[in-house]
Amino acid sequence: MTTVLIMKLDLESKPREIDVACTGIDRINFITLPEVNIGTEVISPTNALKLFIESHRPQIKDTVSKLMSQSQSESRLAGFVIDMLCTSMIDVANELGVPTYVYFASNARFLELLFHLQILHDEHNKDCTNVYDSDVGLVLPSFTNPLPASALPSMFLDKGCTTTFINHARRFRETKGILVNTFMELEANALHSLSNGETPPVYPIGPLLNITRNQNHEGSDSTFKWLDDQPSLSVVFLCFGSMGSFDKDQVKEIANALEYSGIRFLWSLREPPAKGKFAYPREYADYKEVLPEGFLDRTTGIGKVMGWAPQAAILAHPAIGGFVSHCGWNSMH
Repeated sequence: MTTVLIMKLDLESKPREIDVACTGIDRINFITLPEVNIGTEVISPTNALKLFIESHRPQIKDTVSKLMSQSQSESRLAGFVIDMLCTSMIDVANELGVPTYVYFASNARFLELLFHLQILHDEHNKDCTNVYDSDVGLVLPSFTNPLPASALPSMFLDKGCTTTFINHARRFRETKGILVNTFMELEANALHSLSNGETPPVYPIGPLLNITRNQNHEGSDSTFKWLDDQPSLSVVFLCFGSMGSFDKDQVKEIANALEYSGIRFLWSLREPPAKGKFAYPREYADYKEVLPEGFLDRTTGIGKVMGWAPQAAILAHPAIGGFVSHCGWNSMH
C-alpha cells in the first residue's frame, strides 16, 4: 500500500486539481492534509514556499505515526518518497528511522547542474550569481561544450533562490536514491554522468504523463468546438504553465506579434497575481482590459483567447501544429 500525503496551498486562485477519489487505484491511499495559512503578502515567493513546506513537518510526522499505529501488524513503514522541494522531510524520515528517496520532477541535466553548482559553492567558494554576466563557461560532464553562465535559468540571478536550490542539492546526497522523470533514450549523457558514484543512485522512471482521454474539461467545450473547425496542424498553441503570466506590456507585444503574423492561434492568457504576492495567476474578467484595442475583433476566426487550458488534451488535438511554451519539463514531455 502506498500513501500519498497532499499539501494544499491556501491561495486565492488555484490550478485545476485531480479528483483523487476517482483515480480508481485501490493500492494508493490519498490523504489531504489541513491547509496552513502562511501569510504570503509579506515574504518572497521562495521563502513562502519554504515556510509552507516546513510548516507541514509536524502534521506529516503525526499523520504517518497514526497510520502505522492503526495498520495491521504485518505492515511496516518502508520509507519516504519526497518531492524535490521537500528536502526538509528527510528529517522526519530520519526521526521515524526509515530511508528517503527523492522524486525529481524535472530533468536529469537540471539535476546534474544543481549538483555542480552545489560543488562549486561548497568546495570552491564560487557563487553562480556573481558570474552570471561573465563569459566563463560551466564545464558539465554531459555537455559537449561549456555552458555560458548567461544561459543559466534566470532564477539563479537571485541569491536567495540559488541558496535554496543548492541546499536542496546538498540534502539530495543524504537520500538513498533519486527518481527522475526522464528516460535513458532522451538523456543518456546526463544519466551516465550521474552514475559515477558521487551521488545517490539515479533511477529514470519517466516519462510520467497524464494521457487519460476522459478528463474533465469543464469550461473548455467552446475551445474544442473551435479547434474542430480549424484545419489540421494549423493552430499555434500558447501556454506557459500553471504559474505563467505576463505584465500588460508583454501581453501587448505577444498580441501584436500574433496579429501581424496572421497565423491561427489559441492563447491561454491569465492575469498575474498582485505584485509581491505569492499566488497562482487568476482568470481575467475581461480580456479587453489587457489586450490591444480591437485585437479580439480583428483576430475573430483565426484566433481564440482562453484562460486555464487542459494542455495535454489541446496538444493532442489534430488542429494543433505548433506550441509556444515556457519549456517546463512536463510541457516538453
